[in-house]
Amino acid sequence: MKRTLHSFLRHRTLVCLLALGAALILGVTLGPPRAVETGSWGLSFRSEGSAPLGTASAQALGSYDAAYVGSEEEKVIYLTFDAGYEAGYTASILDTLKKHKVPAAFFLVGNYLEQEPGLVQRMVDDGHTVGNHTYHHYDMSKISDPAAFEKELKDLEEKFRSVTGEDLPKYYRPPQGIYSEENLKMAQNLGYKTVFWSLAYVDWEQNAQPTAQQAFDKLIPRIHNGCVLLLHSTSKTNCEILDELLTRYKDLGYRFGTLDELFQQKAAPAA
Repeated sequence: MKRTLHSFLRHRTLVCLLALGAALILGVTLGPPRAVETGSWGLSFRSEGSAPLGTASAQALGSYDAAYVGSEEEKVIYLTFDAGYEAGYTASILDTLKKHKVPAAFFLVGNYLEQEPGLVQRMVDDGHTVGNHTYHHYDMSKISDPAAFEKELKDLEEKFRSVTGEDLPKYYRPPQGIYSEENLKMAQNLGYKTVFWSLAYVDWEQNAQPTAQQAFDKLIPRIHNGCVLLLHSTSKTNCEILDELLTRYKDLGYRFGTLDELFQQKAAPAA
């Protein structure tokens, strides 16, 4: 009997150790959230209606004036668009945003400012935020020289100023979501806040656009408090569904906030 009990306890201990090892290998959160590492931004959704885990934690990002999600205590969405070029949909998107009185942030590259100054001016006139997506949309994690990194952001600032006569808001989104700790430090040193996202879907492939239902199947169940939503303004589907999407989000009780609000909320002391 003692031998059987001893064998059972030894077996159970072995199973527990193996389970712990597997959890660590699979990245289950057993301790502090993951620190910032070089790589592509990614998300892991835990449950419907809850904010996902990012490849770096909100706390780790916060030390570099970066964020991917807002407060989970408030039903607010921060709507952002990435625009590497104009595909003919932005004017309609701006019409829909105006109809719903929804603020958005547009992260632009140099080519967009060169080719579409009128649309850029309209974004500003309509009260939207224009952010820095770098001038050439390079993989910025491969740029280790601070001067070269600064040039990518400063050149876009100068082009924006020449188009609008205004200073570019200091919000930065890494092209393709590829980042490094050094990039975040360099952006911070330039006075920028880095904006990732907590909800996106595959909407950028021009020749493989999702159907409206496929878009809603991703964008409705996964919405959550404090969501930083990334859409591409080059998407025909996004243009076509935006009116209904904004309506459905409002019907769920959400309001739409600005990036200024997002980072003011992040900076506010806990009650």
